[in-house]
Amino acid sequence: MSSDFATVLMDMGFSKEQAERALQVTGNQGVEPAMEWLLAHGDDFDQSAGTAVNSAPTTSSTEDATKSSNETGDSPNSDVEAKSLICNDCNKLFKNQAEVEFHAAKSGHTNFAESTEEKKALTEEEKLAQKKLLEQKLIEKRREREKREENEALEREKNRIRAGKEMIEIKKKMQDEELRKAIEQRKKEKEEDMKARQRIKDQIEADRQARREKMLQQQGIEKPTPPPVVVEVAKPAVKKDYTETRIQIRLLNGESLTQTFGIKEQLSAVRLYIELNRTDGDGSFSLMTTFPRKVFVEDDYDKPLDVLGLVPSAVVIVTKSPTS
Repeated sequence: MSSDFATVLMDMGFSKEQAERALQVTGNQGVEPAMEWLLAHGDDFDQSAGTAVNSAPTTSSTEDATKSSNETGDSPNSDVEAKSLICNDCNKLFKNQAEVEFHAAKSGHTNFAESTEEKKALTEEEKLAQKKLLEQKLIEKRREREKREENEALEREKNRIRAGKEMIEIKKKMQDEELRKAIEQRKKEKEEDMKARQRIKDQIEADRQARREKMLQQQGIEKPTPPPVVVEVAKPAVKKDYTETRIQIRLLNGESLTQTFGIKEQLSAVRLYIELNRTDGDGSFSLMTTFPRKVFVEDDYDKPLDVLGLVPSAVVIVTKSPTS
Protein backbone atom coordinates (compact mmCIF):
# COMPACT_ATOMS: atom_id res chain seq x y z
CA MET A 1 0.00 0.00 0.00
CA SER A 2 2.88 2.44 0.82
CA SER A 3 4.27 1.94 -2.69
CA ASP A 4 0.92 3.10 -4.10
CA PHE A 5 1.05 6.23 -1.93
CA ALA A 6 4.62 6.92 -3.09
CA THR A 7 3.56 6.59 -6.73
CA VAL A 8 0.76 9.13 -6.23
CA LEU A 9 3.16 11.60 -4.60
CA MET A 10 5.69 11.13 -7.40
CA ASP A 11 2.94 11.77 -9.95
CA MET A 12 2.30 15.05 -8.15
CA GLY A 13 5.91 16.18 -8.71
CA PHE A 14 7.78 14.99 -5.62
CA SER A 15 10.94 12.89 -5.90
CA LYS A 16 11.05 9.25 -4.87
CA GLU A 17 13.19 10.06 -1.79
CA GLN A 18 10.79 12.83 -0.75
CA ALA A 19 7.76 10.58 -1.11
CA GLU A 20 9.32 7.68 0.82
CA ARG A 21 10.60 9.98 3.58
CA ALA A 22 7.22 11.70 3.98
CA LEU A 23 5.38 8.39 4.17
CA GLN A 24 7.88 7.06 6.71
CA VAL A 25 7.55 10.12 8.94
CA THR A 26 3.72 10.10 8.79
CA GLY A 27 3.51 6.37 9.47
CA ASN A 28 2.15 5.45 5.99
CA GLN A 29 -1.22 6.94 6.90
CA GLY A 30 -1.97 8.08 3.36
CA VAL A 31 -1.21 10.63 0.66
CA GLU A 32 -2.71 13.69 2.35
CA PRO A 33 -0.66 13.51 5.62
CA ALA A 34 2.51 12.89 3.58
CA MET A 35 1.72 15.83 1.29
CA GLU A 36 1.15 18.12 4.30
CA TRP A 37 4.53 17.10 5.72
CA LEU A 38 6.32 17.69 2.40
CA LEU A 39 4.83 21.16 2.03
CA ALA A 40 5.94 22.00 5.58
CA HIS A 41 9.44 20.37 5.53
CA GLY A 42 10.27 19.96 1.86
CA ASP A 43 13.00 22.62 1.88
CA ASP A 44 14.88 21.04 4.80
CA PHE A 45 14.70 17.64 3.12
CA ASP A 46 15.96 19.04 -0.22
CA GLN A 47 18.95 20.75 1.42
CA SER A 48 20.10 17.56 3.16
CA ALA A 49 19.51 15.45 0.05
CA GLY A 50 21.08 17.99 -2.31
CA THR A 51 24.43 17.91 -0.50
CA ALA A 52 24.77 14.16 -0.96
CA VAL A 53 23.74 14.34 -4.60
CA ASN A 54 26.04 17.19 -5.51
CA SER A 55 28.95 15.42 -3.89
CA ALA A 56 28.53 12.41 -6.20
CA PRO A 57 26.96 13.45 -9.54
CA THR A 58 26.21 10.83 -12.15
CA THR A 59 28.39 10.25 -15.18
CA SER A 60 25.88 11.91 -17.44
CA SER A 61 25.72 15.02 -15.28
CA THR A 62 29.53 15.19 -15.07
CA GLU A 63 29.93 14.89 -18.81
CA ASP A 64 27.30 17.58 -19.38
CA ALA A 65 28.98 19.83 -16.82
CA THR A 66 32.38 19.26 -18.53
CA LYS A 67 30.86 20.03 -21.90
CA SER A 68 29.33 23.23 -20.55
CA SER A 69 32.66 24.25 -18.99
CA ASN A 70 34.57 23.66 -22.23
CA GLU A 71 32.07 25.76 -24.16
CA THR A 72 32.46 28.69 -21.74
CA GLY A 73 36.27 28.33 -21.54
CA ASP A 74 36.33 27.37 -17.86
CA SER A 75 38.25 24.42 -16.53
CA PRO A 76 36.26 21.37 -15.32
CA ASN A 77 38.25 21.56 -12.07
CA SER A 78 36.98 25.06 -11.35
CA ASP A 79 36.56 25.90 -7.68
CA VAL A 80 33.12 27.38 -8.31
CA GLU A 81 30.61 25.42 -6.24
CA ALA A 82 27.60 23.97 -8.07
CA LYS A 83 24.44 24.92 -6.23
CA SER A 84 21.91 23.14 -8.46
CA LEU A 85 21.41 21.10 -11.57
CA ILE A 86 19.88 22.52 -14.74
CA CYS A 87 18.07 20.93 -17.68
CA ASN A 88 19.56 22.43 -20.84
CA ASP A 89 16.47 21.36 -22.75
CA CYS A 90 14.00 23.44 -20.72
CA ASN A 91 16.27 25.50 -18.38
CA LYS A 92 14.56 24.14 -15.29
CA LEU A 93 16.56 24.04 -12.04
CA PHE A 94 16.70 21.06 -9.67
CA LYS A 95 18.09 20.83 -6.17
CA ASN A 96 19.27 17.22 -6.28
CA GLN A 97 19.79 14.17 -8.47
CA ALA A 98 16.47 12.64 -7.44
CA GLU A 99 14.59 15.58 -8.94
CA VAL A 100 16.69 15.28 -12.10
CA GLU A 101 15.89 11.59 -12.48
CA PHE A 102 12.19 12.21 -11.90
CA HIS A 103 12.14 15.05 -14.44
CA ALA A 104 14.01 12.93 -16.99
CA ALA A 105 11.52 10.10 -16.54
CA LYS A 106 8.56 12.46 -16.92
CA SER A 107 9.84 14.63 -19.81
CA GLY A 108 12.35 12.41 -21.63
CA HIS A 109 15.04 15.13 -21.37
CA THR A 110 18.64 13.91 -21.14
CA ASN A 111 20.75 17.09 -21.36
CA PHE A 112 21.59 18.12 -17.77
CA ALA A 113 24.48 20.11 -16.24
CA GLU A 114 25.61 21.63 -12.95
CA SER A 115 24.68 25.23 -12.25
CA THR A 116 25.94 27.87 -9.87
CA GLU A 117 22.45 29.33 -9.68
CA GLU A 118 20.69 28.35 -6.48
CA LYS A 119 17.14 27.12 -6.71
CA LYS A 120 15.08 29.40 -4.57
CA ALA A 121 12.83 27.99 -1.89
CA LEU A 122 9.11 28.27 -2.45
CA THR A 123 7.35 31.25 -0.90
CA GLU A 124 4.27 30.78 1.19
CA GLU A 125 2.11 31.80 -1.77
CA GLU A 126 3.89 29.31 -4.02
CA LYS A 127 3.56 26.59 -1.39
CA LEU A 128 -0.15 27.36 -1.08
CA ALA A 129 -0.55 27.29 -4.85
CA GLN A 130 1.36 24.02 -5.08
CA LYS A 131 -0.73 22.58 -2.28
CA LYS A 132 -3.93 23.52 -4.12
CA LEU A 133 -2.54 21.99 -7.30
CA LEU A 134 -1.62 18.81 -5.47
CA GLU A 135 -5.03 18.70 -3.79
CA GLN A 136 -6.67 19.08 -7.19
CA LYS A 137 -4.56 16.21 -8.53
CA LEU A 138 -5.49 14.16 -5.49
CA ILE A 139 -9.18 14.86 -6.12
CA GLU A 140 -8.76 13.85 -9.74
CA LYS A 141 -7.04 10.63 -8.67
CA ARG A 142 -9.86 9.93 -6.25
CA ARG A 143 -12.47 10.57 -8.95
CA GLU A 144 -10.64 8.26 -11.33
CA ARG A 145 -10.57 5.56 -8.67
CA GLU A 146 -14.26 6.04 -7.87
CA LYS A 147 -15.11 5.94 -11.57
CA ARG A 148 -13.07 2.77 -11.98
CA GLU A 149 -14.75 1.17 -8.97
CA GLU A 150 -18.16 2.23 -10.32
CA ASN A 151 -17.40 0.63 -13.67
CA GLU A 152 -16.19 -2.54 -11.96
CA ALA A 153 -19.36 -2.66 -9.84
CA LEU A 154 -21.47 -2.14 -12.97
CA GLU A 155 -19.63 -4.95 -14.74
CA ARG A 156 -20.13 -7.24 -11.74
CA GLU A 157 -23.86 -6.43 -11.77
CA LYS A 158 -24.05 -7.21 -15.49
CA ASN A 159 -22.31 -10.53 -14.88
CA ARG A 160 -24.72 -11.29 -12.04
CA ILE A 161 -27.75 -10.51 -14.21
CA ARG A 162 -26.35 -12.57 -17.08
CA ALA A 163 -25.69 -15.50 -14.73
CA GLY A 164 -29.22 -15.17 -13.34
CA LYS A 165 -30.72 -15.29 -16.84
CA GLU A 166 -28.66 -18.35 -17.69
CA MET A 167 -29.82 -20.06 -14.50
CA ILE A 168 -33.47 -19.24 -15.32
CA GLU A 169 -33.05 -20.68 -18.81
CA ILE A 170 -31.51 -23.86 -17.38
CA LYS A 171 -34.38 -24.25 -14.89
CA LYS A 172 -36.93 -23.68 -17.67
CA LYS A 173 -35.32 -26.33 -19.83
CA MET A 174 -35.36 -28.77 -16.91
CA GLN A 175 -39.04 -28.02 -16.24
CA ASP A 176 -39.89 -28.45 -19.93
CA GLU A 177 -38.06 -31.77 -19.97
CA GLU A 178 -39.87 -32.96 -16.85
CA LEU A 179 -43.22 -31.90 -18.34
CA ARG A 180 -42.43 -33.73 -21.57
CA LYS A 181 -41.59 -36.90 -19.66
CA ALA A 182 -44.77 -36.58 -17.57
CA ILE A 183 -46.87 -36.21 -20.73
CA GLU A 184 -45.22 -39.24 -22.31
CA GLN A 185 -45.75 -41.26 -19.13
CA ARG A 186 -49.40 -40.22 -18.99
CA LYS A 187 -49.86 -41.16 -22.64
CA LYS A 188 -48.28 -44.54 -22.01
CA GLU A 189 -50.54 -45.14 -19.00
CA LYS A 190 -53.61 -44.30 -21.07
CA GLU A 191 -52.56 -46.72 -23.80
CA GLU A 192 -51.93 -49.46 -21.24
CA ASP A 193 -55.28 -48.71 -19.61
CA MET A 194 -57.03 -49.02 -22.97
CA LYS A 195 -55.26 -52.32 -23.66
CA ALA A 196 -56.28 -53.67 -20.25
CA ARG A 197 -59.90 -52.64 -20.84
CA GLN A 198 -59.84 -54.27 -24.25
CA ARG A 199 -58.48 -57.51 -22.77
CA ILE A 200 -61.26 -57.54 -20.19
CA LYS A 201 -63.87 -56.91 -22.89
CA ASP A 202 -62.42 -59.70 -25.00
CA GLN A 203 -62.52 -62.04 -22.04
CA ILE A 204 -66.13 -61.15 -21.26
CA GLU A 205 -67.12 -61.66 -24.89
CA ALA A 206 -65.36 -65.04 -24.97
CA ASP A 207 -67.23 -66.11 -21.84
CA ARG A 208 -70.56 -65.05 -23.37
CA GLN A 209 -69.80 -66.90 -26.58
CA ALA A 210 -68.92 -70.05 -24.63
CA ARG A 211 -72.17 -69.91 -22.66
CA ARG A 212 -74.16 -69.30 -25.83
CA GLU A 213 -72.63 -72.30 -27.56
CA LYS A 214 -73.18 -74.45 -24.51
CA MET A 215 -76.84 -73.47 -24.34
CA LEU A 216 -77.37 -74.27 -28.04
CA GLN A 217 -75.72 -77.65 -27.67
CA GLN A 218 -77.94 -78.51 -24.70
CA GLN A 219 -81.03 -77.60 -26.65
CA GLY A 220 -80.11 -79.71 -29.71
CA ILE A 221 -78.63 -82.80 -27.99
CA GLU A 222 -80.32 -84.96 -25.28
CA LYS A 223 -77.13 -86.10 -23.59
CA PRO A 224 -75.05 -83.38 -22.06
CA THR A 225 -71.72 -82.88 -23.69
CA PRO A 226 -68.58 -81.68 -21.97
CA PRO A 227 -67.77 -77.97 -22.24
CA PRO A 228 -65.91 -77.00 -25.36
CA VAL A 229 -62.23 -77.62 -25.03
CA VAL A 230 -61.47 -74.37 -26.80
CA VAL A 231 -63.00 -72.31 -24.03
CA GLU A 232 -61.09 -74.10 -21.27
CA VAL A 233 -57.79 -73.81 -23.07
CA ALA A 234 -58.33 -70.15 -23.99
CA LYS A 235 -58.47 -68.87 -20.40
CA PRO A 236 -55.01 -69.97 -19.23
CA ALA A 237 -53.60 -68.94 -22.62
CA VAL A 238 -54.86 -65.38 -22.06
CA LYS A 239 -53.46 -65.31 -18.54
CA LYS A 240 -50.04 -66.35 -19.74
CA ASP A 241 -49.95 -63.38 -22.09
CA TYR A 242 -50.31 -60.88 -19.23
CA THR A 243 -47.13 -59.01 -18.45
CA GLU A 244 -48.72 -56.08 -16.63
CA THR A 245 -51.64 -55.48 -14.30
CA ARG A 246 -53.68 -52.37 -13.68
CA ILE A 247 -54.18 -51.58 -9.99
CA GLN A 248 -56.82 -49.11 -8.79
CA ILE A 249 -56.04 -47.83 -5.28
CA ARG A 250 -58.77 -46.32 -3.10
CA LEU A 251 -57.41 -43.94 -0.45
CA LEU A 252 -58.84 -43.11 2.97
CA ASN A 253 -60.20 -39.74 1.76
CA GLY A 254 -62.23 -41.33 -1.04
CA GLU A 255 -59.83 -40.42 -3.84
CA SER A 256 -58.36 -43.03 -6.15
CA LEU A 257 -54.97 -43.67 -7.71
CA THR A 258 -54.47 -45.86 -10.77
CA GLN A 259 -51.13 -47.30 -11.82
CA THR A 260 -49.85 -50.14 -14.00
CA PHE A 261 -47.32 -52.60 -12.55
CA GLY A 262 -45.47 -55.60 -13.91
CA ILE A 263 -47.06 -58.87 -12.85
CA LYS A 264 -43.76 -59.97 -11.28
CA GLU A 265 -43.43 -56.84 -9.17
CA GLN A 266 -43.94 -57.37 -5.46
CA LEU A 267 -46.85 -55.96 -3.48
CA SER A 268 -44.27 -53.76 -1.70
CA ALA A 269 -43.93 -51.80 -4.98
CA VAL A 270 -47.64 -50.92 -4.78
CA ARG A 271 -47.19 -49.84 -1.15
CA LEU A 272 -44.22 -47.63 -2.09
CA TYR A 273 -46.21 -46.01 -4.91
CA ILE A 274 -49.02 -45.23 -2.43
CA GLU A 275 -46.57 -43.67 0.06
CA LEU A 276 -45.12 -41.40 -2.66
CA ASN A 277 -48.45 -40.29 -4.19
CA ARG A 278 -51.13 -40.49 -1.47
CA THR A 279 -53.24 -37.42 -0.67
CA ASP A 280 -54.91 -38.67 2.52
CA GLY A 281 -52.14 -38.01 5.04
CA ASP A 282 -48.96 -39.70 6.19
CA GLY A 283 -50.23 -42.22 8.76
CA SER A 284 -49.42 -45.94 8.64
CA PHE A 285 -51.81 -48.09 6.63
CA SER A 286 -52.64 -51.61 5.47
CA LEU A 287 -53.93 -52.97 2.13
CA MET A 288 -56.87 -55.24 1.37
CA THR A 289 -59.13 -56.44 -1.43
CA THR A 290 -62.91 -56.89 -1.37
CA PHE A 291 -63.64 -59.55 -3.99
CA PRO A 292 -62.47 -61.86 -2.61
CA ARG A 293 -61.90 -60.12 0.72
CA LYS A 294 -58.32 -60.43 1.81
CA VAL A 295 -56.22 -58.33 4.20
CA PHE A 296 -52.59 -58.52 3.23
CA VAL A 297 -50.13 -59.38 5.99
CA GLU A 298 -46.42 -58.64 6.26
CA ASP A 299 -45.34 -61.76 4.30
CA ASP A 300 -47.61 -60.87 1.36
CA TYR A 301 -45.59 -57.71 0.51
CA ASP A 302 -42.69 -59.86 -0.71
CA LYS A 303 -44.91 -61.86 -3.11
CA PRO A 304 -45.42 -61.04 -6.84
CA LEU A 305 -48.75 -59.54 -7.90
CA ASP A 306 -49.68 -62.50 -10.12
CA VAL A 307 -49.22 -64.89 -7.16
CA LEU A 308 -51.56 -62.72 -5.06
CA GLY A 309 -54.23 -62.87 -7.79
CA LEU A 310 -54.01 -59.17 -8.70
CA VAL A 311 -53.74 -59.79 -12.48
CA PRO A 312 -54.85 -58.51 -15.01
CA SER A 313 -56.50 -55.81 -12.87
CA ALA A 314 -57.54 -55.34 -9.29
CA VAL A 315 -58.89 -52.88 -6.75
CA VAL A 316 -56.77 -52.38 -3.62
CA ILE A 317 -58.22 -50.49 -0.64
CA VAL A 318 -56.11 -48.51 1.83
CA THR A 319 -57.18 -49.04 5.46
CA LYS A 320 -55.85 -47.64 8.69
CA SER A 321 -53.22 -49.78 10.31
CA PRO A 322 -54.39 -51.42 13.57
CA THR A 323 -51.31 -50.00 15.34
CA SER A 324 -51.95 -46.37 14.23
